[in-house]
Formats: sequence, C-alpha cells, structure tokens
Amino acid sequence: MALMTAQEYIESLRKLKTRVYMFGEKIENWVDHPMIRPSINCVAMTYALAQDPQYADLMTVKSSLTGRTVNRFTHLHQSTEDLINKVKMQRLLGQKTASCFQRCVGMDAFNAVFSSTYEIDEKYGTHYHENFKNFITMVQDNDLTVDGAMTDPKGDRSKAPSQQADPDMYVHVVERREDGIVVCGAKCHQTGSINSHWHIFMPTISMGEADKDWAVSFACPTDAEGMYMIYGRQSCDTRKMEEGASIDVGNAKFGGQEALVVLDHVFIPNEYIFLNGEYEFAGMIVERFAGYHRQSYGGCKVGVGDVVIGATALAAEYNGVEKASAVKDKLIEMTHLNETLYCCGIACSSQGFKTKAGNYQIDLLLANVCKQNVTRFPYEIVRLAEDVAGGLMVTMPSQKDFESGTVVGRNGETIGDICNKFFAAREGVSTEDRQRVMRFLENMCLGAAAVGYRTESMHGAGSPQAQRIMIARQGNIQGKKQFAKDIAGIQ
Repeated sequence: MALMTAQEYIESLRKLKTRVYMFGEKIENWVDHPMIRPSINCVAMTYALAQDPQYADLMTVKSSLTGRTVNRFTHLHQSTEDLINKVKMQRLLGQKTASCFQRCVGMDAFNAVFSSTYEIDEKYGTHYHENFKNFITMVQDNDLTVDGAMTDPKGDRSKAPSQQADPDMYVHVVERREDGIVVCGAKCHQTGSINSHWHIFMPTISMGEADKDWAVSFACPTDAEGMYMIYGRQSCDTRKMEEGASIDVGNAKFGGQEALVVLDHVFIPNEYIFLNGEYEFAGMIVERFAGYHRQSYGGCKVGVGDVVIGATALAAEYNGVEKASAVKDKLIEMTHLNETLYCCGIACSSQGFKTKAGNYQIDLLLANVCKQNVTRFPYEIVRLAEDVAGGLMVTMPSQKDFESGTVVGRNGETIGDICNKFFAAREGVSTEDRQRVMRFLENMCLGAAAVGYRTESMHGAGSPQAQRIMIARQGNIQGKKQFAKDIAGIQ
C-alpha cells in the first residue's frame, strides 16, 4: 500500500470500532465530534505533508526492513542524520499545527522496543524481535498511526506493582494461554490514543522478580475487544462545541488529545507480544523510550514555540508597540530560549549511536538535558507572550458580543458596535484580527493548546525529577572528579 493521504487517514478511522466515552456517555461518531476532530486534523497533517513534494525528503524515508518508501513516523532510525531529520520534521509540524500531532509516541516506542527485543532474545532465545519486525513491517506498509502507551496510573507510588492493593494500577498479565496472554489495567494521559489504529503497550518503571506479571509489552488494535478510552478534558475545551465560535476557540482547526485507555481482559496473541515476564528488561524499554521521547520535545515544542513567538509579535504590532525596545528585547529572549531547546534536540541526535539491533539511539544524557530545559523554557516563553499581549488576552468579550445586534446606546449603537469601537486595534488593522490573535494566544498560553505546549512541557515524557535522575546516572561525576585529580596532582 502507498502512503496514505490525509483524507484516507480520516476515513480509515471511521472503519474502526473504537469505544470512546466523554462526559459520561459513549460517543458514537467520535471522528466528527467538534472536541475531537481538531486533534484528528493534527494527525492528518503528518499524512498531508508526506504527500507534499516540498517536504518529501523530511517526511518520508526508505524502510530499512523493506526498502519501500514509508512515512518517517514509522521509521527505524538508521543514522544520526535520521535522528536529526526526526527533530526537524517535528519542528515543521509544530509550525504547521501549533499543537501536538500525536504520532511521536508511537515512533519513539518503535525504536525503543526494536532494540530492546533484540537484546531480550539474545539472552533468552525468545522470538520477540521477530514478532516486532513483523509488526512494524505491517505498520509501515499500511502507513498506520500507532500510540505508544507507557504511563500507568501507579496507585500508591511508594509501592511496586506487585505490592499494590489493586493489581490493575499497572498493566499486567492475568492469564497465560498457549496462544497468547490476557491483560488488564490502564494507561493514563495517552496522547493521540483515540486517533490511532494500533497501540504499543510498554512497562512504565523498572521492575523486580516479584513484578514479572507486570513486565509486559505488546501491540493490539485500538478497537480490540475489552479496550476502551475515556476522553480527557482540557481547559476551555467546550468552546469547540459552541456554534460559530471560531474566534473564541483560538486554534479552531488543530488541537491535541489525551485519554485514559482501559484494558478489561484483552486477549493478546503470541505474535504481538514483545516482553512477557523478563522483568530485568522493563527498565531498558522505559529508559530508551524516555530518551527518544525527550529528544522529540526539542523539535515539537520548538515548532509550537515559533508560532507563539509569531503571534506575540503580531499582538505587539496590532497594539502599536512593536518598535518599543522592551518589546523587541522580550521577543529576542523568547527566540533565544526557543532556539536553545532546538540546539538540545539537534545535539542529542548528532551524538547518537548504533544499537546492537542496528537502529540508532540518541545520547541519553543530552536528551535528558533537552527535556529538563523544556520543563522550564516554554513557561518563560508563555510568560513573555502574556506580558507583551496584555490583559485583553483574558478579559475580552465573546465573539457573540462583537457580532451582537442588540441595541444598547442612546444613538442606536449595538453591543457589537461598542465592542468593535473600544477594542479597535491600530489604524489599518481590523478589530477582528486583533480578536483572533488575542484568543489564539489565550489558547496557546492558558487554554486547550496549553495542554500540548506548556503543561505537557512539564510532565510529558516524564516529570522534571525523572530527567534529573537520568542526568545523575549519565553525568559521570566520578570521571569528572578524576579529571580534576589528574590536573591538580592528587594521587
């Protein structure tokens, strides 16, 4: 099968029997639901750009398994150039959508599970790597979107999976059959889960021998029997359901998506199992996936940051303050912070190395430094955006007020007339354009889009402490102490 078009992708979702719940009710036509469709449009952009000759070199690549042209989101990295192109592709998509385009978690899972299964087979003589190669070939040939599912609810975080009062706090095997396994549990905060054709489930922490039943990794279709999703809320999300509220939504076309993914006795055939009790490899999968995904944030968040900076500059221009030295300096600082994140993404990619399995892995230390910066810099970028935009960003009347024909003035002025008069921009700029940029910034800084930019910058791919733990492990303090000893003459 050739690469899918954006429309083919959207139509392929209609063929699935995915169970989706929102506001306590089952959503039958979730593909066209106004709260969900913007996130589908984001994923569709990954297909649309792959069809555009202008971006073909970035969005597509030759498969290392089949030699056929595939979407880069299904690719196994074969060089540091591949790793760098991944970051460049993510920045491009951030610029095009100003949101989360959701296929990164699957791509990062592919590469982590590919190399890990090779080493599990090497030790135990299992067939997980062959299982995975067959699976990823199917994904590439059909240009599928796959969600990478890692984050368990965790329950009492002071206890290991096997010590939990409720064993479902971590995904686990409840029955082993000759032809496969049965699993229960859930994964939280799953980006793009509803919009995916398949899921790859992975452990979320390192495990001990007592946790063998929780040391499991597998793939299953999104509409598998016993699997369902409960859609996650976002700030200001119901604005998308207001009739004619294109301005108030901020980013009316694109958006992110998270959901709680529940597994209620789901059967997984043997050919889709990639880890089943080999507990000492759980931590390897987690560490490698986290590294790849922390690299990703040096691309996607930078692309979204480009749009935030552009919108801030527009707001300054519409307000008539674009030449003020203080405003110029704030835009410079926003650009400096954003490009620093990009430098980190490129750096950890350029220092990548070949795994035993043959695909390329990023430099783990630099990837964690990248994500540690991402937990901070977008917050400062957003603060500066709010500073430049001004309070109107959060106090402006609704779009309906600007369009209202209700008479309120002594000379027959309507509410719409009054709003357009007192919220007028500089000469030559329409009030509507000022509305649009203010609502867009509100959405990016505080609303639904902030979930995929600001808040996800903090918690996505692991919270700040997770990166600090990895930086401590990878930082080689003992080696640096030796450098000092050698130069200082300490025996």
